[in-house]
Amino acid sequence: MHVFRNLDEIPQNFGSTVVSIGNFDGVHLGHQFILQRLRLSAAARSSRSVAVTFDPHPFRFLRPETCPKLITPLETRLELLGDAGVDAVLVLPFTAELSRMRAAEFVTAIVRNALRAVEIHEGTNFRFGYRAEGGTSELSELGRTLGFEVVIHAACQVRGLTVSSSKIRELLSRGQLRTARALLGHGFFIDSTPARGRGIGGTLTVPTINLAPYQELLPPNGVYITQLRVAGEWFDAVTNVGNRPTFGADSFAVESHLLNFHPLTLSDQTPLRLLFHRRLREERRWPSPEALKEQIMRDVAQAKRYLHLMRLLGK
Repeated sequence: MHVFRNLDEIPQNFGSTVVSIGNFDGVHLGHQFILQRLRLSAAARSSRSVAVTFDPHPFRFLRPETCPKLITPLETRLELLGDAGVDAVLVLPFTAELSRMRAAEFVTAIVRNALRAVEIHEGTNFRFGYRAEGGTSELSELGRTLGFEVVIHAACQVRGLTVSSSKIRELLSRGQLRTARALLGHGFFIDSTPARGRGIGGTLTVPTINLAPYQELLPPNGVYITQLRVAGEWFDAVTNVGNRPTFGADSFAVESHLLNFHPLTLSDQTPLRLLFHRRLREERRWPSPEALKEQIMRDVAQAKRYLHLMRLLGK
């Protein structure tokens, strides 16, 4: 998959394209459906399929105080867009200049001139241009004027819910991982590196890894059944998200206890991917470290049963 970080990187001989524009946060089932139609249409037209996204998220630029945390930061989003099979992604730097572009100017400069689009696919809630002045009707009119077709797709429904990034953020913020997974079409995961501490920069000999501070969306404080990928190797894990109140530590951490541990060589740059499966319980203060240890053993046993069953069912 080609990744273009600005318009100048698009080759002159790139050819015609079929395009979809959006934030694609989460690259959920609704996005995946549109991208599938995009690819099919591009193949039929002997064109390239291109997803156009933004960095930073427009809300983070325009309303940083109210911008939601992201399900998928940019690099993760690019990976998932690649998995969706598009030929290229154009990452538009969202700047003051771009935010002031009128709807017709945006479509003319980017869709027609830069991408030479013959068709564009969007959802029914698509908005574009200065202060989101343009919608699907304006896009269709511009298509007729500028010479490209417009295909509008209805929102996907799963379990009676409309699939959207905002709904998935709401579900994740409540710890409803199974429903969020159903809408995403894939498990919720975060990418990070190890926090500085014991074993980092050498051989890790204890079965616990703390993740470096993570700035985007996390599920609520609690204990989770997870899997942790460490430099390409997957480990079953139980992960605590929170402040570890039993020890009186008022410092937030994402701490994973590896169930099938063996000594690992780690640095503070070792890539980690934490995949969340199920919320076991809320975080709470236990009367003693011994009581906490007993609860951890129950958590571990429950996690092992869950992950064993998941493998038996081929999930």
